Amino acid sequence: MAVTDEAIEKIKAMIVSGELGPGDRLPPEKELAERLGLSRSSMREAVKALEVIRVLDVRRGDGTYVTSLEPHLLLEAISFVIDMHDDDSLLELFAVRRMLESQATGLAASNATAEAAEALQAEIAAVDPATVSIDDLVAHDIRFHRDIVRMTGNGYLASLIESLSSQTIRARVWRGLTESGAVERTLSEHRAIAEAIAQHDSALATSLATAHIAGVERWLRQAASA
Repeated sequence: MAVTDEAIEKIKAMIVSGELGPGDRLPPEKELAERLGLSRSSMREAVKALEVIRVLDVRRGDGTYVTSLEPHLLLEAISFVIDMHDDDSLLELFAVRRMLESQATGLAASNATAEAAEALQAEIAAVDPATVSIDDLVAHDIRFHRDIVRMTGNGYLASLIESLSSQTIRARVWRGLTESGAVERTLSEHRAIAEAIAQHDSALATSLATAHIAGVERWLRQAASA
């Protein structure tokens, strides 16, 4: 188990045991790291990860608090990303998203106006891979895929895919935090898809979108076997 994952598991255990409850303030970083037998750097990364998925609330100059969710929802939120490889439904969700979104991307390539294609490329160009945060990268990812499905001109299909996509946000955040090169890979794949759409190459756009979403599925399966 990675050091950061170990730190998250230990914070999770404190919540499960009732030692920490919703709204409670975590002990100071140094004290908590010593109590759990972890380095301060791994503790800091764990807190950052749990803040991104809104399990912890870091209040600058005040401290770090467990979010004021209902206890069962809080535990569900943690388990969703830490134990998600135990839930086959998440993989099934990505499989459905891959099938629908790949075809939607091909349709977008057929229907995209020059203005829409340029706007999609501008969305990618606005992201600086050297400085972008994981939450900003995921926000970009959401906008990118939303704009593509809206190019299809099929409002029902766009709403369906956006609903599916919204349920995979935590997994995408977790991949960005834990997988080496995730930022560069995501942007590179987005550029290739946007270029295929700009060229109205439906077959290529469909194939690239399929591979793009399948990459997250592959990562989830690898996480399950780690």
